[in-house]
Amino acid sequence: MRYFLGLDVSTTGSKALLMDERGAVKAVASTPHTLQTPRPLWSEQDPREWRQAAAASIRRALTDSGIRGEQVAAVGLTGQMHGLVLLDEAGEVLRPAILWNDQRTQAQCDEIHRRVGRERFIQITGNLALPGFTAPKILWVQQNEPEIYARARHVLLPKDYVRYCLTGVHAMDKADGAGTVLFDLKRRDWSPEILAALDIPQAWMPPTYEGPGFTGRVSEEAAALTGLKAGAPVVAGGGDQAAQAVGVGAVEPGVVALTVGTSGGVFATTPSALIEPQGRLHAFCHAAPGMWHFMGVMLSAAGSLQWYRDTMAPGMSFEELIREAEAVPAGSEGLQFLPYLTGERTPHPDPLARGAWIGLTVRHGRGHLTRALLEGVAFGLKDSFTLIREAGLGEIRQVRASGGGTKSALWRQILASTLEAELTTVNATEGAAYGAALLAAVGAGVWPDVPAACAAAVQITDCVSPDPAQVEAYRRAYPVYRQLYPALKPTFDAMGGIILPENKS
Repeated sequence: MRYFLGLDVSTTGSKALLMDERGAVKAVASTPHTLQTPRPLWSEQDPREWRQAAAASIRRALTDSGIRGEQVAAVGLTGQMHGLVLLDEAGEVLRPAILWNDQRTQAQCDEIHRRVGRERFIQITGNLALPGFTAPKILWVQQNEPEIYARARHVLLPKDYVRYCLTGVHAMDKADGAGTVLFDLKRRDWSPEILAALDIPQAWMPPTYEGPGFTGRVSEEAAALTGLKAGAPVVAGGGDQAAQAVGVGAVEPGVVALTVGTSGGVFATTPSALIEPQGRLHAFCHAAPGMWHFMGVMLSAAGSLQWYRDTMAPGMSFEELIREAEAVPAGSEGLQFLPYLTGERTPHPDPLARGAWIGLTVRHGRGHLTRALLEGVAFGLKDSFTLIREAGLGEIRQVRASGGGTKSALWRQILASTLEAELTTVNATEGAAYGAALLAAVGAGVWPDVPAACAAAVQITDCVSPDPAQVEAYRRAYPVYRQLYPALKPTFDAMGGIILPENKS
């Protein structure tokens, strides 16, 4: 029996997952990371901590499973996207990594659009320049830390720094590469035009590979540190969203991955490099070779319910709140909720957007507030589905749902009826790490391609169909929801001016 390691270098920790060649998970181990916020809007981590955490998780997964390092046939990598790791000529880290949730670079985003042209940038990269992405972070270091920039020779993403520690090789997968917004999306590789416009040497950017492609082998030093076999191949893998999609089997057009965690994500595989003309959807390469994907992001999905319970009903369980909501009819008798508690990303990239219940009357009770919240999150996710359809994806046959929010049967039914699609859950619960292990197994020849691996290893555990009565109610309510943000945006901006006076202009 051969085994495969999926390693997920996330924001909160490094997770190691061991899977056998039938797709069964044998062990999972995780080691936490620390986060630094040295200034407002900044979010950083020390990459060397990832190396230590990854090694500790691998060792513990091997010990817990009783699997020997020499039995691990291949390693797949995944992790947090968009983070900037700068190395010097000797491969030493030059500064703390600037993470995906760092918000310091709005001025650099504006400058990128000025240098390249907003429309031209969208057409090449498939995206707007946003503070979370890697390109504006490089420009920030260039402009604010010139002494560090002068010593830089290599640009890597978080998981790819761990790859470098494992193999001594600079490499990156195409899905994560596209997430830097330095990619030519259609060509699936670095854009000479974008790099030149931003004065970033192309020699700094590593070669890119398809998700199951071999990028290097575990070194003797890394083998001693981790317990893996020296010479074990390491495949490219994918950014966490692409690997998560592999982990739930969303690897063909018409099958969409929906994550309802603290934030919400909609991941739709596309057979070509489709682009939303205004850049309201992210468009990246998939970890599955020859595929691309759209992605919409909601900043407060299950996080809205967490906030609501903690703030409004701290003595109640989620189950009790949901039980009250079950007694309320679809549409919450006219009550609507905007889930913009931490601003929003898709389809409204607006940090000043705010949450609200709208339409309150004396008839409405706590059950109405709860159900309206569940429906408001579902409507917010439907915004991404609407954009995906309008951008040319076509029919959405099935939604593969994961995340803490999907544990609620009521919320799953609301989502199925709102999205008007079959909503399924699957046996794979470890998401991105499992997807990385599947990519490693494909690279090692266990399955001929990624769709075959998903068909063999990912099984549907539950299926919810749209309820016709609810569908009709939500068809009436959703257009009202879509009117609320445009109507309230001037108010949100004015509120931002009160809280942050410098935003008044």
